[in-house]
Amino acid sequence: METSAVFLGCPAYLDERGTVRCGLLAEVEDVYWLTSTEGPVESARIRCPAGHYFNGPVEAFRTGAPPGRQRSASSASGGEQGAEFVRR
Repeated sequence: METSAVFLGCPAYLDERGTVRCGLLAEVEDVYWLTSTEGPVESARIRCPAGHYFNGPVEAFRTGAPPGRQRSASSASGGEQGAEFVRR
């Protein structure tokens, strides 16, 4: 059986003004779905080599994505708006 690791860019801020992000590849340790009033929300627990840990909606880990933006049905099936996972 073949396994692959999944990574996202670490969203941690490294300065007090919130202008510099860590950006290291953070390993996705777990992916799960949360219920919300607008439907299921894809969530994940990630960890980067610098020691930053995050747990929350995948959309929150995407740089440049507006907060609270939900994935559409097409993106849930692999459409172009899906999370930017890197498989290695």
